[in-house]
Amino acid sequence: MTAALDLTADPVDLARALVDIASPSREEAEIAGAVHAALDAVVAGLAGAGAGRTEVIRDGNRVLARTLRGLPTRVVLAGHLDTVPVADNVPCRVTGAGDEVVLHGCGTVDMKSGDAVFLHLFATLADSDELAHDLTLVLYDCEEIEATANGLGVLERTHRDWLTGDVAILGEPTGGLIEAGCQGTLRIRVHARGVRAHSARSWLGDNAVHRLAPVLTALAAYAARSVDIDGCVYREGLQAVRMSAGVAGNTVPDEAWLDVNFRSAPDRDPDAALEHALGALGLTRVPRVEPGEEPPRGPGLYWELTDLSPGALPGLGASAAADLVRAAGGRVRAKYGWTDVSRFAALGIPAVNLGPGDPGLAHKRDEHCPAAQIVEVTDLLRDYLTTPG
Repeated sequence: MTAALDLTADPVDLARALVDIASPSREEAEIAGAVHAALDAVVAGLAGAGAGRTEVIRDGNRVLARTLRGLPTRVVLAGHLDTVPVADNVPCRVTGAGDEVVLHGCGTVDMKSGDAVFLHLFATLADSDELAHDLTLVLYDCEEIEATANGLGVLERTHRDWLTGDVAILGEPTGGLIEAGCQGTLRIRVHARGVRAHSARSWLGDNAVHRLAPVLTALAAYAARSVDIDGCVYREGLQAVRMSAGVAGNTVPDEAWLDVNFRSAPDRDPDAALEHALGALGLTRVPRVEPGEEPPRGPGLYWELTDLSPGALPGLGASAAADLVRAAGGRVRAKYGWTDVSRFAALGIPAVNLGPGDPGLAHKRDEHCPAAQIVEVTDLLRDYLTTPG
């Protein structure tokens, strides 16, 4: 049986407790239940300004809470409860002492330390007279797997009224500074068809791998663009990430495919990003096939769009976001990679990433987070949430 979570306790201890509840994607029921019960207990114990004006709901393995105090602005604190599969790194292990304490384990970086910060702040500020912004807490499942399963996407359909605010903060690991916006991402699979033959009589065949040569040449010569948006520099990237061909060591392959990933700056919408990628690869006049559709058998090139997600502009000009930047001492950089800030941006809510942990350690077997960063982010956000705009 899972021990009860104390949301008002030291956020470092809370992060340890969350890590100890294994929650790989699609297996979040236990942690969602523990978080829901803990938030219910907090609401039941409210006696100050938040009493009767704070609510908690659970939707599957998604848990939401909010204050309804009529404050001038609303801040959304959002994080995912799931992790990548456990790799012999649960329960949490602690090393060091004093200011050098480090938490080791699955989710310490991505992103149970961020969840702990948000839960602790909600629990300790919900009925505080110091609270300057109404709060919405959104904790959801299935972020680490295919986008169609993402719990935030589910909430857009089932509880859209909860996803409103003046700014959203995603607790993704950022090393304790603000990472604004996010890159867009798309993947194209380039199919090549040829004619199979014995390699001793290669002139009787048509090598499908060789048909990919112009695409690979274009990739090798590609010059990535950097663009400055609101003081954040986003660098694009177009890379071959996976390929497959051949059936035997003595056979000219008649089929080959190449996956290409384009990470676009957020000033390109999805259509512009796709148009740019196709042009850079020399595929603008190459026939397209739909996902799951078999390319024609005759020799030639074909392309298929396998993934497409828009980026998100930094949105730092919004008043609530600008206040957050000031609270962070102006420490802001562009977010490299795609996160759910894009979903909030699509809903018209400026969003940033801000959480403890080095993003370069996410998903690693030796994932670890300094306790000092958890404390630092907690203090930063407490100052922001209790300072009127």
